[in-house]
Amino acid sequence: AAEGVDQKEPVATSESPTWSMTLVTWLLWPLICTLPLCLTWGETAYRSVFPESWYDEVPVTPERSSYGMADPRTVKPLGLILGLLAVVVGQFFMIWYHYLRRCIMLGNVKRVQPQIRDYLFAEGLKTHLSNPEGFVLLGGYLIGSWMLGWMPSTYYSFSGGINWKHVAAQLLLQDMIQCFMHLGEHKISTWVYQNSHKPHHRFTNPRLFDAFDGSLVDTICMILVPLVIVARLVPANVWSYMTFGTLYANWLVLIHSEFVHPWDEVFRKLGFGTAADHHVHHRLFVYNYGHLFMYWDWALGTYRDPRSLAGKQFSKDL
Repeated sequence: AAEGVDQKEPVATSESPTWSMTLVTWLLWPLICTLPLCLTWGETAYRSVFPESWYDEVPVTPERSSYGMADPRTVKPLGLILGLLAVVVGQFFMIWYHYLRRCIMLGNVKRVQPQIRDYLFAEGLKTHLSNPEGFVLLGGYLIGSWMLGWMPSTYYSFSGGINWKHVAAQLLLQDMIQCFMHLGEHKISTWVYQNSHKPHHRFTNPRLFDAFDGSLVDTICMILVPLVIVARLVPANVWSYMTFGTLYANWLVLIHSEFVHPWDEVFRKLGFGTAADHHVHHRLFVYNYGHLFMYWDWALGTYRDPRSLAGKQFSKDL
């Protein structure tokens, strides 16, 4: 095997991370939202960056033809470009976080499952960024829905800054609908499962870079359909939509991590999804259909606490 830092697997140590290291890791969450947070500083920071003609302060409904599509030349693309860039910036910080933890540079690490999946970081990153089921299909939907004028009018509005209630509502509704789509893919029939979600389940011990590695049908059913519905239910503006988008995209990746995150104990108490929660689903298939939140599994009776598997399929002291 080739030598280099890239191939070294992290070895857990007995040292606990210092409070400063723990704080640094928690800073990942605001860093994921860097772009919308910076451009809405004081609610109107974007006005000093972009010409007024590049955006609309009030809700706008693009004029659509008889075919139901707007002329892309009449739709201002700034909100779309910033939304895509927000996810890219979030991914940049999230990937650096994973790399630093993998190199034991942010304190001790603990694997969710004790089995080691040895891989080159560069290979994992290439696989992650080149998945058509993730960035290509999702990017195509975002570009098409924006430029063809299919988004609700409020989503084109730049006024009001980030509405955190709208962000929370989008995350909750997206995850709830995704949970039921996920459950349906598993339970409706063997044919449906084999032709939608089964490709993703070849990873019984997932790594962070496996998050978007599935099938086109799976991505359409579990991500795109919920996105279309949620946009019609939550009257968010461009900044709230942007913040939701980068949080959602990066959180989905983080729950596939092979390592326990420093915030997982707090998240578990709040009912937020953790890497260990999602590993339960990949390992046992019939539990933990939710991704970002465990509330739906609690209600359905399908939640399995990963600590019940500690010392068995999973590492001790999760």
